[in-house]
Amino acid sequence: MNEAIRKVQEMISAPSCCAELKAAGQAYLDAVGTEKEAEAKEALLAEIEEDVMPIDGLINFAGSEMGTKVFGEKASVILQHAKDIKANGGLYCDCQACADAVAVKELLK
Repeated sequence: MNEAIRKVQEMISAPSCCAELKAAGQAYLDAVGTEKEAEAKEALLAEIEEDVMPIDGLINFAGSEMGTKVFGEKASVILQHAKDIKANGGLYCDCQACADAVAVKELLK
């Protein structure tokens, strides 16, 4: 359990962590050891499912017009990185928030 708590803390501290995932992570941390822990855990796992970016989604986004607007000059680098992740068997974005969220999911199963 301590590993899961540490990983949730890392996840919500990641600059790439969205507000909804931060809120679900903090709610889980606040609920640990209380009668609301199981409910908060399920809510966190549901939010992780919703927020972790599948690698194909990242490839599509980084290669799109909107991806170029969001990532600017880095869009082509991010696109190539995502393609490399996929070529090496990766299933998800490897930004800190996504990587930590995937680890949290495994730890809380």
